[in-house]
Amino acid sequence: MYELSKFTISAVANSALVLLITSMIPTSLADNLNPQLYSIDSKPFGLTMSDWSVKWFQWLLSIPQENNPASDKTGQYCALGQPTKDVWFLAQTTSGPGERTCTIPAGRAILLPVAINECSTAEDPALTTESALRACAVAGNEVNSIVAIVDGVKLRNLEQYRVQSPLFTFTYPDNNIFGAPSGPTQAVSDAYMTFLKPLSPGNHTLQFSQVTLDNPTTGTKSFAYSIVYHLTVKP
Repeated sequence: MYELSKFTISAVANSALVLLITSMIPTSLADNLNPQLYSIDSKPFGLTMSDWSVKWFQWLLSIPQENNPASDKTGQYCALGQPTKDVWFLAQTTSGPGERTCTIPAGRAILLPVAINECSTAEDPALTTESALRACAVAGNEVNSIVAIVDGVKLRNLEQYRVQSPLFTFTYPDNNIFGAPSGPTQAVSDAYMTFLKPLSPGNHTLQFSQVTLDNPTTGTKSFAYSIVYHLTVKP
């Protein structure tokens, strides 16, 4: 279960109310509010947001802990394993604050989900059905606060960008970031997808964070991360 990786449960009732209210707002409003983002119902480069969330997890979870971008202290592994010529994947931290410097090619869209959670049978063998995996992924991605700031501009209504993945497979390497048994497994993810359109050549700053508080009713543990990326987009 991912809490950057296990992005934890919290304030389920409050989050449900927020999602109910925001679901009543037309999706097009999100485009008007955040022109930097692809809309939640769009298909960047031919794939749905749900499919992109799968590709992001398959990328991140295939990389061993010692050079995984989520464990990176400086940004030295920013380019590791990038799986597509159209989109550049960035990672949060496994917990707590982080700051990284990264150079990326011009023309690449950028995918850095502001909050994302997955549940797999490798991590919890009791999750034997898709419905059980899905319930786990959704419950583990309730948030109290999510913030994304691009070059000083705070993105708005991020709750509108929430999607669930189809059932998917990936393979855990030895010494993976969750300490799960290595080998193939099935999973489902739930994500708040902040999918940035290509940035102009030059220097840019991304600031992303999440806060989830203890919830004694559900057994959720507090979790928080924040990450600052200093990006150089190079022609």
